[in-house]
Amino acid sequence: MPLTAVRHVRRMRGGAQAHLLEADDGHWYVVKFRNNPQHRRVLVNELLSSALLEYLQVSAPLTALIHVPPEFLAANPEVHLTRGAARVPVEPGWHFGSRYPGDPGLTAVYDFLPDALLAQVANRDDFRAILVFDKWAGNVDGRQCVFYRAMVRRERAAERPAFVARMIDHGFAFDGPNWDFPDSPLQGLYARRQVYGDVRSLDDFEPWLGQVMHFPEEAMDQAWKRVPPAWIEGDEDALQQLLERLFERRKRLPELIAACRQTHANPFPNWA
Repeated sequence: MPLTAVRHVRRMRGGAQAHLLEADDGHWYVVKFRNNPQHRRVLVNELLSSALLEYLQVSAPLTALIHVPPEFLAANPEVHLTRGAARVPVEPGWHFGSRYPGDPGLTAVYDFLPDALLAQVANRDDFRAILVFDKWAGNVDGRQCVFYRAMVRRERAAERPAFVARMIDHGFAFDGPNWDFPDSPLQGLYARRQVYGDVRSLDDFEPWLGQVMHFPEEAMDQAWKRVPPAWIEGDEDALQQLLERLFERRKRLPELIAACRQTHANPFPNWA
């Protein structure tokens, strides 16, 4: 659903120079701007990835198109970009928003958990799920995620507070602005290898591996239709070629995942 920015909260870390904004739906979004230093294609990558991850049911933020009008920018001069020492104004218009887990004044969000807490994350299976996606999409960045506490129901037990992982930052899927697939065994892996301790074979990447191997064309078609035409102006043919290559490389997924074992620090020590 298209939304409009109504309040600036703070600047975020990272090369895209995103800002945390409140939108008129009462939620907060990490907003990457169309003229960010990394390239407008990273917005396309984010939006495509969110649609594909939604189909695969991987824990990732809800996303939205965020309208940033000139009046908002005039009232919030801290919303700008920098290139070197130069200040670069944000272009008014539609930008990419990734929903924050809650009210930033009340919800603690962590990008690191100690090993003892990491082992207790309620949805650790999602680290295997997202690796399937990252290998398929050629994510050249290390896997990024955040953690927060939420009420979680496990099987038939009552809801209890637990840490939940949410997979974020997909701007460098498809090799970022290059729209390519330069495969490497290290790409897409999460730095804390204990999240892969349950992996003993390719079977442990199901059902996500099978879902990608049989990914429907209509779901791919719906994904690219979410992208605003202004974000791909002049890139229409390049995007079509990218999606064709993405669809074709599904058949390579088993070998791409297995190749992770060839790294100097095998992330799957229990894979027989």
